[in-house]
Amino acid sequence: MANLILQNLAKLLNLNEEYFVNMLGDTSLTQAGFNYYPQCAKPDHVVGLRPHTDGTVLTLNFIDCEVSGLQVQKNGVWYNVPIIPNALIVNTGDVMEIMSNGFFKSMVHRVVTNVEKERLSLVMFYTLDPEKEIEPLSELVDDMRPGRYTRIKTKDYIAKFYDTFARGEWAIDTLKIQG
Repeated sequence: MANLILQNLAKLLNLNEEYFVNMLGDTSLTQAGFNYYPQCAKPDHVVGLRPHTDGTVLTLNFIDCEVSGLQVQKNGVWYNVPIIPNALIVNTGDVMEIMSNGFFKSMVHRVVTNVEKERLSLVMFYTLDPEKEIEPLSELVDDMRPGRYTRIKTKDYIAKFYDTFARGEWAIDTLKIQG
């Protein structure tokens, strides 16, 4: 599934269809997260998972088919992600935002708890090899659209991601070139 999505993202950027698939290669990291959010008597006092972006190339989220809880933020407003049975939620992560030079955005999202029911989700995180450099792709940088992010090794970005997450900040903001 991830390869199919990556192929289509590459086509949207007028890149070779296998560009991102090949970039991930055999040494990339794939992690699975199983999330359990018990029902909560006071959901307005408890956040299931605080606001964040994903420090990934791509995140696939198989959400609960009965209980909502995933929200995305746009222009400071939180929106519920609708429940569509058997649907797959696809997030482009920070790494994809950097590689696409800002064409794709890493969405701020969170999980809220539910007063009536517990919630389950399975999330697959796809990240580059820890030794690989992350930077805007040369094919997407020119005089009209200069690079918007500085270069960093994947393992250093992951460390920065968790450090800034703990402080409620976004790691990607530390790489943006001001101009």
